[in-house]
Amino acid sequence: MDEIVEKIRAIEREQRRRAEDDVLARYNTGEIRHEKQLAFHRSKKRNRWVFGGNRSGKTECGAAECVFLARGVHPYRENRKNVFGWVVSLTSQVQRDVAQRKILGYLRPDWIEDIVMTSGRKDAPMSGIIDQILVKNVFGGTSVIGFKSCEMGRERFQGSSLDFVWFDEEPPEDIYEECCMRVIDRKGDIFGTMTPLKGLTFVYEKIYLNPKDDPEIWYEFMEWADNPFLPKEEIAHLEGIMDEESLLSRRYGKFSSRAGLVYPEFDEGVHVIDPFEVPPSWQDAISIDPGLRNPLSAHWYAADGDGNVYVVAEHYLAGADIDEHARAIRRISDGLDWKRDSAGRLRAYIDSAAEAKTLAAEKSVIELFAERGILASPAVDKNVFAGIAQVKSYLSRKNDFPNLYIFRNCVHLISEFKGYLWGSGDTPRKRDDHAMDELRYYLMTKPRAAVQRTKTEVERDKERRIRKLMRSRKGGPYG
Repeated sequence: MDEIVEKIRAIEREQRRRAEDDVLARYNTGEIRHEKQLAFHRSKKRNRWVFGGNRSGKTECGAAECVFLARGVHPYRENRKNVFGWVVSLTSQVQRDVAQRKILGYLRPDWIEDIVMTSGRKDAPMSGIIDQILVKNVFGGTSVIGFKSCEMGRERFQGSSLDFVWFDEEPPEDIYEECCMRVIDRKGDIFGTMTPLKGLTFVYEKIYLNPKDDPEIWYEFMEWADNPFLPKEEIAHLEGIMDEESLLSRRYGKFSSRAGLVYPEFDEGVHVIDPFEVPPSWQDAISIDPGLRNPLSAHWYAADGDGNVYVVAEHYLAGADIDEHARAIRRISDGLDWKRDSAGRLRAYIDSAAEAKTLAAEKSVIELFAERGILASPAVDKNVFAGIAQVKSYLSRKNDFPNLYIFRNCVHLISEFKGYLWGSGDTPRKRDDHAMDELRYYLMTKPRAAVQRTKTEVERDKERRIRKLMRSRKGGPYG
């Protein structure tokens, strides 16, 4: 009997030891969880990126994702055996110090079938450079986690068919494109975790702006405040020793450049919301920036009784004539049941340049719109700097909530916010700014964003509803 009891105790000790060694099982499972890491793992998109500040938790979720996939135990995806993936670091030294250390931390020793070293000893892999880790897959196969460094050059990334590639920090564009080719055969995944320190690179252009509207692209920003395991005193210390531009990338994970974003305050996770039925009393105005060969931008603006503005619909089209634009504006207005005057006409604000007549036309744009049932007022304040300050005041997150919200269907306005840069001479760059212009025209008709005061119970209830709406967006910016 004593022998049996001792065997049971030995089994229990071994079970406790394995549980203590199983870091992956404890990842994001306690009372305190990193919600944005979980959003990354839950997303079913095949091209996922986390833009995070230093120590925001971005690298942890990349390493955990690799081990989930290799072991065949991913909690949110269909698992496979014999998974083959790459971990791509900028240099072999960074690989040793960051990516492979994180992955080894999530792999229990009894899960590892073998380790192939590029340099160093496999009985002490932390101090060497790993070529591959062979991982026991729960379905009975053997998965391979291979390690690559960008200093190898693009040619060393050719040939293989992969289930996943994890970029630990931003790679060169040619290596990114080569890795995209490697996952096609197996319908694999690309995911990256990076602090955007290089400015407005190809990742900014292709992933963040997503100009081709690739439905497989997903991204999330992580900042220090998103990491529940980072002490508040540490955050305060780091804030105190960094300048504003460094904070933008190293705290918030935001893209920046020497030119600089005009609206770094814009946060797609905060200012962009799912559409809802707007009460008729909130309908306020349409604002138009005219264009024929250039895009014509028009947006429909609603305002509640507490100083909040909602952009609820858009028309954005280049190369069309006034008839086509007017039909589109009327059609969208009909769909919204938008208010009209007693004569059935729509009213809008428009750039005052629309008053001018050209040699090619006997009538101005304003007159042409009026003939088509759209009364466009040129009485707008076009002061650029005052307008930018006004937009910033509406974007500002006073008491955690801004005064400007944009419905997700206004894709061109959202895209322009993300790419609106300062140019030379302390003025914004004149490129892709049509929606930015008419947003300023509209907001300059409004009072400055309200100064904070004690909120009424109705206002507090509205904020609770907004929080609930934001929490419902579990898939991140692209669902």
